[in-house]
Parts: sequence; structure tokens; C-alpha cells
Amino acid sequence: MAEQCIRENDNNIEVAQAKQFIKDNCKSIDKEADKLALLSNSVRLKIVLLLKNFNKLCVCDLSEILEVNQSAISQHLRKLKDGGILGKTREGLTIYYFIDEANNPDLLGLIEKIFLFKD
Repeated sequence: MAEQCIRENDNNIEVAQAKQFIKDNCKSIDKEADKLALLSNSVRLKIVLLLKNFNKLCVCDLSEILEVNQSAISQHLRKLKDGGILGKTREGLTIYYFIDEANNPDLLGLIEKIFLFKD
């Protein structure tokens, strides 16, 4: 038998405020949910953790570190870049990836809390 929610007190005001909160923040919530969904893949999470700790790395660096072929790494990097998590810069022939900190302060704070990184 399924449990049923029975309220002892009427909290219509709080429910209305909560509904309004979700409505007011829906776009932001969806945007952050998409970022978190990107990080639900272990390779992409590892890439972000590496870039958090080593600032910038190229495809061949990440491929060697993670022991994943460069094509797969490139696909993960593209998804992270398209999702607004990473940026890239070219130095000569090499493209380096980095965390776009300006667009992800909350995300970086969350990652730090989860993994207890110290600066």
C-alpha cells in the first residue's frame, strides 16, 4: 500500500511561495541542472577536476592522464565547452582548455565542497 501525505496544518502560504520561487528561478535551475548532467559522466568529471587543479591542459595531456583516446577526450571537451563549463585558448599549435570560472563560480564551489579541495 502506497503512503499518502496528510497535512496536519494548512501551509498554503509556504506552498505558494515555494511555487513562485521555482517559477522565478526556473531558467537558472534548468541551466545548472544541464551543467550537473554533464558532470554525471565520470570522464567529464575527471576532466573538470584536473582542470580545477592544474588550470589548463590540452587534449593530448588529458588523453595521457586519463588513458582515453584523443577522439573521445575531444568529444567530452566539446560537450563541456558547449555547456559553458570550459573555455579554450590557443598557444601556437596547441589548444588548451580551462574552466570558465566567470560563468561557473557556484559550480566550482560545489566541486570544492564535494571533494574537499584546498587552495
